[in-house]
Amino acid sequence: MSRFKGNPQGGLPGRLPAGEELLWQGAPEFWALAKYAFRVQIVGAYFVFLILLRVGAALLEGDSVKFSIGTGVTGMWLGTTAVGMFCVLAWLMARSTTYSITCKRVVITYGIALPKSVNLPFTRLEAADLRVNAEGTGDIVLKLPEKVRLSYLLLWPHVHGGKSGRAEPVLRGIADPSGVARLLGEAIGRTVAQGEMVVADAPVREALETMQAHAA
Repeated sequence: MSRFKGNPQGGLPGRLPAGEELLWQGAPEFWALAKYAFRVQIVGAYFVFLILLRVGAALLEGDSVKFSIGTGVTGMWLGTTAVGMFCVLAWLMARSTTYSITCKRVVITYGIALPKSVNLPFTRLEAADLRVNAEGTGDIVLKLPEKVRLSYLLLWPHVHGGKSGRAEPVLRGIADPSGVARLLGEAIGRTVAQGEMVVADAPVREALETMQAHAA
C-alpha cells in the first residue's frame, strides 16, 4: 500500500514498471457521485420539507397564501444553492478522479487541488464486493487486511465504512460495474495462478470468487 502526491501521468502516479500492463481506466459518473456520496436528493428533500413546514405554519397563523408562499422563498433559495454547490463539487471530483486496474494492482488517483494516489496491490486484498445501483452504475468495494489503516477523511468520497469503522477503498459510481468486476476478478485470478503472492492465497481467492459470483 502506498500513497503518492504530485502530478499524475495519464491517471497514474507515473510510468508503469516493466512487465505491468494497464487493463482498464475509468472515473465516477457525476450523477452517481452526487447522488450516493453527496446525497443531493436527501439534501433537496430536507429543504423541501423545511419550506413546506414554513409555508404551512404561516397559513395556520392566518397569513395570506401569497405571503405564506413568500416566506418559503428564502428556504427555496438556500436549498437550491446547497444542492447546486454539491453538484458542482461532485462534478469536479468526478473530473479529477481516475480509477486504474493493471495486471498487478488497483490505483485510485484523485484530488481537485492536490492530486493523490493510493496503490492497492492484488496481493493485499482480502475480499471485494460489487454493489449495483438502480440506474446501472455501481461500486466495487475493496476489503483490506485489518492491520491496514487508511484515513476515511483523506480518501473520501472513494471510501466506504467497513467493519469496526475501518475505511475500505471504493471504485465508486462506475458505468459498467459488472464488466469491471469481471475484469478485476480475472486479473486477480491470473495473479494467483502465477504464484505472485506475498500473503496467503486464501484471502485473495475469496476476493476472486466474490467478484466472479457478483459479476456473473
